[in-house]
Amino acid sequence: MAGDAAAVAELAEQLAQSFSFAPERFRESYAALLGDDGACLLLAVDGGEAVGYLLGFRHLTFYANGPVGWVEEVLVQPSRRAGGVGRLLMGEFERWAARRGCALVALATRRAAGFYAALGYEESARYFRKLLPSG
Repeated sequence: MAGDAAAVAELAEQLAQSFSFAPERFRESYAALLGDDGACLLLAVDGGEAVGYLLGFRHLTFYANGPVGWVEEVLVQPSRRAGGVGRLLMGEFERWAARRGCALVALATRRAAGFYAALGYEESARYFRKLLPSG
C-alpha cells in the first residue's frame, strides 16, 4: 500500500477542515501507520480511481473489557456518495476489528449521522476536544 500514498493524500486533504493539510506530515504519518499493527487503512478503488478511504484503529479499553475498534477518518468522493462505497469501507473495517477481538466499533461524526444509523450504529456519547499548543 506504500504506492497508494498519493491517492490517500488527495482524499485526506478533502477531509481536513479543522487543520490545514500538511503534505510532509502526511508522509510521516502514512509511513508510520503502514507499520502499525493496530491501524487499519483501507482504500476503495474503482476502475483505477481512488474513491474513498477509511483509517481506523484497535485499542485496549477497560469499559469494554478489552479491545475496541475506532474509526478515525472516513471519506468518500462526493460524486460517489450514496453508491455503497462507505458501506463497503465500514463493513471491511468491522470485519477487521472483529478478527482482532474487538467488542465494538465506534466513531465521532458531525455530518453523517444518518449514514451510520442506517448501518446499525446508535448514538452513544458526545464528542469533546481540546486543541493543544504546538511545540
